[in-house]
Amino acid sequence: MEYYRRVATSYNINIHLFEKVISVSSSQLTAGSHPAPKFHINTNKGAYTADNIIIATGFYDIPYLLNIPGEDLSKVTHYYKEPHLYAFQKVIVAGAMNSAVDAALETWRKGAEVTMVIREAQIGERVKYWVRPDIINRIKEGSIKALYNSTIKAIREDEVDIETPGGLITIKNDWVLAMTGYQPDLDFLSKIGIRLSDDAIRTPEINTETYETNVKNIFLAGVICGGMNTHRLFIENSREHAEKIIRTIKEGSRMNG
Repeated sequence: MEYYRRVATSYNINIHLFEKVISVSSSQLTAGSHPAPKFHINTNKGAYTADNIIIATGFYDIPYLLNIPGEDLSKVTHYYKEPHLYAFQKVIVAGAMNSAVDAALETWRKGAEVTMVIREAQIGERVKYWVRPDIINRIKEGSIKALYNSTIKAIREDEVDIETPGGLITIKNDWVLAMTGYQPDLDFLSKIGIRLSDDAIRTPEINTETYETNVKNIFLAGVICGGMNTHRLFIENSREHAEKIIRTIKEGSRMNG
């Protein structure tokens, strides 16, 4: 994040933080339309126009819910930010992938009493290879407690019910970090005219040479290109998206100019 902050300041990038795009409209939201459409973007803070739009929203928009009693309590969060808040508190971390493992390790290292509740029989195999041994060793030594093949059944202000292989147990609890995964807001893409595949992956329609969608002058970059297949793309193998997109926009500008 420090690196990206320095990039933003060095290149004087115009960034509007904590601003959500609500809608995108144009008089021509169809493929192959000429001249290039002028887009109108409405957000929760204002309105803008643009000749080109690049959507790089990743896949953290919509968390998978537990759908259990008490999930709406203020002690429950699906987005982990920083560990200091949880020092000297009893913390449950639900999940066993990267977000859950990071939250468990960081909060434990700041003094939290951490219990992981894991549906499967082990820590996720796709957890970062340099982190997975750390969490496994912390569990083995008893620093972090792990309840495998278990699920949270109900959350209350000061305790949580957990279904385990040995039956239902209730433990004292101050915070629940529900790191149960996320999905991209693909409905937003559909609303602005981007076609999605009919299968369960719902892959957006893009030209992989330019990363332009079926809507002319709207591009996708990063994980969002994979639809529901959120493990196919990540920073290391999607950097080329930006280069191809900017090259395409420049070439389009020269042709229109």
